[in-house]
Amino acid sequence: MRKIIFVLCVVLNIYAVQVNAISAVSAVLIDGNSGRILYEKNANQRMPMASTTKIMTGLLACESGKLNDTVKTSAFASGTEGSSLWLKIGEKQTLKNLTYGLMLKSGNDAAVVIAEHLGGSTEAFALLMNKRARVIGAVNTNFKNPHGLDAEDHYTTAYDLSLIAMESMKNEKFREIVSTKTYSIPMEGEKWDRALKNHNKLLWQYDGCNGVKTGFTKKCGRCLVSSAEKNGQRLIAVTLNAPDDWNDHKYLLNYGFENFHAETVVKKGENIKTVIYNKKYGKKAEIVAKDDFAVSFREGDVITKKININKIEAPLKKNTKVGKMEIFCNDEKISEIDLVISKKIKEVTVKEKLMYFFKKLLP
Repeated sequence: MRKIIFVLCVVLNIYAVQVNAISAVSAVLIDGNSGRILYEKNANQRMPMASTTKIMTGLLACESGKLNDTVKTSAFASGTEGSSLWLKIGEKQTLKNLTYGLMLKSGNDAAVVIAEHLGGSTEAFALLMNKRARVIGAVNTNFKNPHGLDAEDHYTTAYDLSLIAMESMKNEKFREIVSTKTYSIPMEGEKWDRALKNHNKLLWQYDGCNGVKTGFTKKCGRCLVSSAEKNGQRLIAVTLNAPDDWNDHKYLLNYGFENFHAETVVKKGENIKTVIYNKKYGKKAEIVAKDDFAVSFREGDVITKKININKIEAPLKKNTKVGKMEIFCNDEKISEIDLVISKKIKEVTVKEKLMYFFKKLLP
C-alpha cells in the first residue's frame, strides 16, 4: 500500500513540475463545463494570438445559420497573405467548406471571405467578433481582423481565449469541424479536390483531444488552444507564445485529468424548489435546472450553491427563466446556471375564482 501511495505521489509531483515548467509566456487550463481555472500563468496578460483568432470567426460562421450559403471569393480575399486555401478570384464555395478550410488549414483567405459574407467587410465583421466576445465575458479581447495576422490593437488573453473556446465547443457544428482530422473541398475548375489535414497534432497525439486551433506569426510566437474530454470531464488549455506548445498542452491536460475529476452538481430538469406564486388560490410552480452542470474538482474542494428566484407572475410559458443558481467552490463563485419553470403557468380562471368565492361562503 505504501508503495502505491509513493508511486502516486511521484506521478502527481511529475505533473506538477512539468506544468510549472511550461514554456508559454501566458497559459491557462480551465474546466470546460464551468470555466473554473485549474491552472494559470499570466492568464490575464494581453497578448497577440495569431490564428487562434479564427476560433471566434468559426464560431460566428457556425452560429450564422448560413453554412449552406454559396459564397464568391473577392479579389481582396484571394490576395490575403499567409496560410491559404489558394482561393481564386470569383471562386464559389459553401460557407461550410470555407469554415472547414478556416479551422483545419487555417486559411486566411477563407477567413476574409467568411467575414465579407457575414459582416460586409473585415472591419464590420471585427465589430461582430468584439460584440460576441463581450457577451461571452472576454472583456480583455479586441479583434481587428478575422484571421489573426499581425495588427495594432489586436489582442486577447489566455483566459479570454479559453472562455471563447469553451463557448465555441458548446456549438455542435463547430465541435464537429474542429475535431475533424481530414477533409476535402472542391477546387473550382480543377479535377481534383483540396485535401485538408488539421494542423492540430494533438488530435492524433493526445487521447480524448477534440479541438481546437493552432496559430503562429513571428510576432505572436506559437499559440495553441486545445480541448480534451475523458470520463465526462472537459478541459480547455490555452498557451500564447509557447516555444514548446505541444508538450505544454500535454502537461496541462495530464495535470487536469490526474488532479481533478468531474462532479455533476445538478442535472437538467432536476427539481430545485417549489414556489407558491399565488397564495390566495394555492398556485405553485416547480423550479428546475435548465441544463446539466458538472465541474472539475479535487479532494477537499467544497461545492456550495446559492439559489436566486425572481418574482413569478402568471402567465408564463414552460421553460421560462425565473432565476439562477450560483455555484461556488471553496467560497469562490465559479459559474451559474439558469433556473426555469417546469410547466406552463396560467392565469387564475373564472371557475377557480368562483370556487374560491363559494368555498369562503361555506361554514
